[in-house]
Amino acid sequence: MSGLEQPVELTRVWRWLLLVSVAICAASGLVYELALVSLSASLNGGGIVETSLIVAGYVAALGVGAILVKPFLRWPAQTFLAVETLLGLIGGLSALALYMTFAVVGQNLWMLVLATALIGILVGAELPLLMTMIQRGRLADARTTGSLVATLNAADYLGALLGGLAWPFILLPWLGMMRGAAAAGMINLLAALFVGCVLLRHLLPRPQFISAVVALLVAIAVLGTVLVRSDGIVATARQQLYTDPVIYAHQSDYQDIVVTQRGADRRLYLNGGLQYSTRDEHRYTESLVYPGLSDSARSALIIGGGDGLAARELLRFPDMRITQVELDPEVIEVANTILLSDNGGAMQDPRVTVITDDAFTWLRAGGDEGQRYDAIFVDLPDPNNDTMARLYSQEFYTLALARLNEGGRMVVQSSSAYTTPDVFWRIGSTLSAAGCGAVIPYHVHVPTFGDWGFQLCGPVGTELVLRDDAPPLRFLTEEVLAAAGVFGADNQPRELEPSTLDHPRVVEDLRRGYRQAGE
Repeated sequence: MSGLEQPVELTRVWRWLLLVSVAICAASGLVYELALVSLSASLNGGGIVETSLIVAGYVAALGVGAILVKPFLRWPAQTFLAVETLLGLIGGLSALALYMTFAVVGQNLWMLVLATALIGILVGAELPLLMTMIQRGRLADARTTGSLVATLNAADYLGALLGGLAWPFILLPWLGMMRGAAAAGMINLLAALFVGCVLLRHLLPRPQFISAVVALLVAIAVLGTVLVRSDGIVATARQQLYTDPVIYAHQSDYQDIVVTQRGADRRLYLNGGLQYSTRDEHRYTESLVYPGLSDSARSALIIGGGDGLAARELLRFPDMRITQVELDPEVIEVANTILLSDNGGAMQDPRVTVITDDAFTWLRAGGDEGQRYDAIFVDLPDPNNDTMARLYSQEFYTLALARLNEGGRMVVQSSSAYTTPDVFWRIGSTLSAAGCGAVIPYHVHVPTFGDWGFQLCGPVGTELVLRDDAPPLRFLTEEVLAAAGVFGADNQPRELEPSTLDHPRVVEDLRRGYRQAGE
């Protein structure tokens, strides 16, 4: 039986199964887009521009897909299965393809736009095809079509909700970006295979049905291979990003953590950005820590610095007590294992209290019972996205300064004073706007970083000197520190508007500096 002669119960089952399939396909489609957003954040910093392009581009592509599919509505079943095959394959492979592109040629915004457009177009084609199949199967008439469209939309939105929850809570933490996207593609293809074999078989000529099933099975086999071998594929692509052999790699909930080593030179990378090299990290670490210590300093707060290097230096003072606030617990784990010999076990010292939390939230909530400190060190990655820019804002520095004891000092790593001068000087202006009595800029040469800058914030009259009981240092001396406060004629101090939550100016400063450095 077919058409209006189908039993009512069979029609209800057909509709229910179709709605479930629609929800699964919608969930997969949203997972693909969330994977692109996550990958953009990991590889490119995931700023407002990239996120807006993905979200707005996806929504626009939905409409384009609905228009482009119109000539194919004469063959709704065949086209639907073809669309789902392409969607599952392209969506499932999108994260891996973008990662490999990044590894080979670097950041490529056009690849991100293309992937977003293709996925959006294919998802946008689904609803017109589904409605056409329903009308061809006579499962809806003029009286019930509106109700059915509403039900289809509800299933579509419910599926999107499930996909939005599955990505951060199941797929990403359990499988990672590459395998998570591939798993969503696999589910997408299996749902399409079910629809083809159970619901659409009677609508297709036998040769076309067999061809569609074979195409789906081939696509499933491809994604199955990716799921099984993705670790090896990603490891090969990842190695393209690094000159030295990768000895550790892990995608945490927050970032891509990689450690490389060649001979005695061990390096830590977060999201592809170098954090330190054992060849010269002492230059950076000593320059960060010692100018921030007054003669009476006995307590310190480290924001970031999860590698444990700053804590290592502070622990050279026997009576020092340290609170370490680090967002990512995986970084602490790496510090206590792979990097243990670099930090001397600092993160396991009983004088160090480690807190895994967002520093902004922790400060605002009065973490550590509102305790005040003699010194604060802000040792964070460069502000390459709007999320990180929160921790370089006037509001954040105001919260941090409120936790300083009278006469206390704060040092902020401030990117390259030469390559990204606007970032460097804007951080100084932002500290002044936050209420620093004196802001002293200084910079040193770190071979793996180049000319690197810091800002010292303290009460009026603060000077750039070492404390009297400073231990013997490998790099920093009174003479070197005095010279660090001198800037050439081509990079003199400048007054800039502060970076705030409302206007995270420091992000564009950083990107402009990178662009100009590459010219």
